[in-house]
Amino acid sequence: MIAVFRAPRKQLGLALAALALLAACQTGGLGRGPSINTRAPVPVALLVPGGSGEAGDAVIARNLENAARLAMADLQGVVIDLRVYNTAGNPEQAAAVAKQAAGEGAKIILGPFYAQAANAAGLAVASRGINVLSFSNNAQIAGGNVFVLGATFENTADRLASYAIAQGRRDVMIVHDPDLAGQVGRSAIESAVARSGGSVVATATYELSQNGVVQAISEIAGKARNSGAQSIFFTANTAGALPLLAQLLPENRVDPEQIKFIGLTRWDIPPQTLALPGLQGGWFALPDPGLTARFEARYSAAYGEPAHPAAGLAYDGIAAIGALAGQGQSDALTVGALTQGSGFAGVNGVFRLRPDGTNQRALAVAEIRNNQVFVIDPAPRSFGGAGL
Repeated sequence: MIAVFRAPRKQLGLALAALALLAACQTGGLGRGPSINTRAPVPVALLVPGGSGEAGDAVIARNLENAARLAMADLQGVVIDLRVYNTAGNPEQAAAVAKQAAGEGAKIILGPFYAQAANAAGLAVASRGINVLSFSNNAQIAGGNVFVLGATFENTADRLASYAIAQGRRDVMIVHDPDLAGQVGRSAIESAVARSGGSVVATATYELSQNGVVQAISEIAGKARNSGAQSIFFTANTAGALPLLAQLLPENRVDPEQIKFIGLTRWDIPPQTLALPGLQGGWFALPDPGLTARFEARYSAAYGEPAHPAAGLAYDGIAAIGALAGQGQSDALTVGALTQGSGFAGVNGVFRLRPDGTNQRALAVAEIRNNQVFVIDPAPRSFGGAGL
């Protein structure tokens, strides 16, 4: 199989519940953020990438708003006053509408979708003390008043590295894309392996093209065979180098049954990836499949279309805001409250926001067998358990 390399127009970060909310231990009184009137609806600004003229952005914008409204309908004892603003996926427009939203009374911003737009929105309202829960997974924009809701490379790498090393695969090779996303992914894996007590015994990269992978494969395979690696972590995604790597490495005497293939990205999207012979037996991380399927069914029933993979992030943002506001404290949307340790139960599993603006999400470890996904280590249902 020859991989088709596709470059997305924009990045969701670096690449890319009608459920009970976890009870917060306490909201605390620390941190930055505006006070809210606990007897009135909570004004929330939702920044979506609509208005760019691109069909993909319109779909994402519609899904984010739909999921937010689905979450609002599930809240009990809390009313959200949702105001929706289009950013066109543009940092300058994101900054302008963030300022507009602040001027119109928003107490917190949910979104934007793209990393640069989220960074711009955060800067635009920082002086107002308004926190931004962005849909990005780019940890580099996190901090101050900006939080990222998307699953980060760091979180995924921690989950997979801890599991792999617990299974005795402590000697790790990293094969990474040469671009910024690949470099950040490599760093995340290196740190996660070190934290889990393993060792990175080799690293390799390639030019980001079909010919570049073909030219580099002999050296990559040689390193894999000669380094003593017990597993190979890939940063490549299914739209990029991964299919070609999965084909060519076994053809160059790297046996996936001996050296476990592990992915930093989702290997079940699109589903055709599951049929790649080289990925059989490989591991990757994903949110709790049962919870995800439940949300997708509810969304589809409500709106008559499949949910975009990012839709759950909008639900989670509203769920977290509602859980905190429902405690009846005026400091519910401060940094101290948002980062309370017990976290929240979102549509894909439990998650919590960290004071540095990143997040921790419960993930399952899955294995591909016979072209299907099998969960081999379930996602924890609370913090403090395995993998968290």
